Amino acid sequence: MAFIKYINPEDIPSADSVNDTDHILRIHGVHSRIMKHHYTLYKELMYSKGPLTRIQREMIAVLVSAINKCHY
Repeated sequence: MAFIKYINPEDIPSADSVNDTDHILRIHGVHSRIMKHHYTLYKELMYSKGPLTRIQREMIAVLVSAINKCHY
């Protein structure tokens, strides 16, 4: 797994920040204009209607993170 330094939330321009403090989103502070795009994609994938339930989506995310030894 790659190591990317977290950016302090106060160092991210307010125009680029999102109302979420998940570590994976904080990683995008390095290139903060990407944060909103990532957050929009995340919300679409995890919360929109589709063939998988929210629980199933979370279970897949946890499994993939565990396989990749990802602490996010």
